[in-house]
Amino acid sequence: MKKSFGIIGSGNIGQTVARHLVKGGYAVIMSNGRGPDAVKEIVKSIGGGATAGSVKDAANADVVLLSLPWSQVSSLTAVADWKNKIVIDATNHFITYAPDFQVADLQGKSSSQVVAEQLPGARIVKAFNTLYFKTLAQNPNQSGGKRVLFISGDDASAKSEVGEVIKALGFAVVDLGDLSNGSKLQQAKGPLATLNLIQL
Repeated sequence: MKKSFGIIGSGNIGQTVARHLVKGGYAVIMSNGRGPDAVKEIVKSIGGGATAGSVKDAANADVVLLSLPWSQVSSLTAVADWKNKIVIDATNHFITYAPDFQVADLQGKSSSQVVAEQLPGARIVKAFNTLYFKTLAQNPNQSGGKRVLFISGDDASAKSEVGEVIKALGFAVVDLGDLSNGSKLQQAKGPLATLNLIQL
């Protein structure tokens, strides 16, 4: 049986990943901090396989994807028991948006290491955060190849599991290693941010 996915954050990336997951036959619980009613129209637009829920509902799914604003990540610590939960971190550590897109000073840590500190015991895998959402939304099969998604993480089995789901959605996976190094390449203002590659 396919695992269920809870998505916390209903912005462009959360919605885009949800559409890929639903198309791949996965059950998705969409949520944001404003409650289930706030995502009902979004769920309707995504279609069958997606349901509206609370942040707690989403956190109780088999796999959780974070696509919420950076300032809200710390609010998740007490929402669930994160121990051994696979959490896909698609957040970017922006503290301002257009036109300047400033990022938080993380004192040398990667943004996913900071997320891991907020969710004790979670098995964090960085993914889905590098591409512009309109690019991510496109068919991953392009020009005779597959669009690349980068992943990184400290837990090999969690990374493998997320990688298999990404492949099942039609993408190619490039593993960048651990969170202290790999996710720094992926995060906002990192060298791989917005890079759109096709693996032939």
